[in-house]
Amino acid sequence: MIGIKKIAVHLPYYRLSRKTIGTAWGAKAGKGERRVANFDEDSVTMAIEAGLKCLQQENRDKIKGLYFASTTAPYWEKQCAAICAGVLDLPPGIRTGDFAGSTRSGTNALIAAADAVKAGLGDILIITGDCRPALPRSAQEGIMGDGGAAVLLGNSDVICHIKDSYSAWNDITDVWRMDKDNFVKTWEDRFIVQMGYEKDITHSITAIMERNNLQAGRVDKLVMYSPEGTSHQRVAKKLGFKPEQIQDSLVDRTGNTGSAQAFMMLASALAAAKPGETILWANFGSGSDTLLLTVSSEIERRGNSSVTGLTLEAGKELSYQKYLAFRGFVQTPQELIRLFPSASVMWRTRKWSAALHGSKCNVCGLITFPIQRVCYSCKSRDNFEEFPLSDKKGKVFSYSLDNLAGGPNPPTIQTIVETEVGARIYCLMTDCEPEEIKIGAPVEMTYRRFHEEAGFYNYYWKCRPMGT
Repeated sequence: MIGIKKIAVHLPYYRLSRKTIGTAWGAKAGKGERRVANFDEDSVTMAIEAGLKCLQQENRDKIKGLYFASTTAPYWEKQCAAICAGVLDLPPGIRTGDFAGSTRSGTNALIAAADAVKAGLGDILIITGDCRPALPRSAQEGIMGDGGAAVLLGNSDVICHIKDSYSAWNDITDVWRMDKDNFVKTWEDRFIVQMGYEKDITHSITAIMERNNLQAGRVDKLVMYSPEGTSHQRVAKKLGFKPEQIQDSLVDRTGNTGSAQAFMMLASALAAAKPGETILWANFGSGSDTLLLTVSSEIERRGNSSVTGLTLEAGKELSYQKYLAFRGFVQTPQELIRLFPSASVMWRTRKWSAALHGSKCNVCGLITFPIQRVCYSCKSRDNFEEFPLSDKKGKVFSYSLDNLAGGPNPPTIQTIVETEVGARIYCLMTDCEPEEIKIGAPVEMTYRRFHEEAGFYNYYWKCRPMGT
């Protein structure tokens, strides 16, 4: 039966408390906190991070499709799924697609993927990420959060089966952002909740329960998207669910992460799930999706390897001033370390600059980065095979702190990483505290946005301390 094989979450390194936001504006502070994407993160990089976690130990040749979902894709016209497929080092002959337009885009993609798996396509990876722009001093500023998630879907070795799904659309103008808008807009709160959220999500949950002759008491966990972290409790109570059946919305820990929120909630539920349990999973946005899931015995056999990345306790508290700098709401000194990209050069070098491939000499075995036609050691020419380095751990071989390079989060940390296979990579370091960096410190590679140049976004690899 078709179902979820793995699920992974990416939470940004930085956290911003609502108290900090309130203090900055001299306003009443709410409880909780939200996750904030670093200045070099966006929806694509956060989705890729989740995808890399989801694909650990997986044979990439078995992946037959990649779907990317987001309300904040960096391009209006250029397929982000293709960008992600290259970085994730997936085979060239797979199906790719972008899903957008609402916070429900993630489950839209998952249901489409389930149909494709059922039709015999093979395993499909769904990745989602959002970094939704909220107007400073607005109510949304403290509620909206940033993050990414990924689900690997297939028809074997699944940790939970998809027994049924139900979808319904609703052309309601409740939360929206036009092509010329910088920030998300909303209508009156009561209208949004009562005529949009409550009506739509109640309809889809009721419909799927009636179709499967399912009573509320027979559901072990109700996983329901929640706009602000409280509305789902009221809806669940009306539907006959008890508090212990309702999954935490995580909004007070992560903020509303848009298209990724429903996936994060499901990951949290599956981390504690037992074989045989029934899960109702509901998502909302211009309508609603509800899926009926049954947890399989595979979840016990795999243990923690099937659900990864939900590290709610990790991260560092961010100041409001730096948050404004990260989002570009205040001007900071321009970065001096800049590349001058060319679309043709980026295409020619995509194997090492996007997929982070090095070269392994077929004569002496030396691994180098970037790809080298002539071996440094034995001088053999054009006798090598490409070697993936994105999943290889490393350590700090050398580093320097540049306080004059500009940018929103000085100092710029230039690093040489020595990977576990011997190849050395020059890169910048991110998600770290400069005073804590040491020679020999363990690091891992992460794909980040560098800047906008030549009319397009430029991405490349950085390193970060292990576990951040």
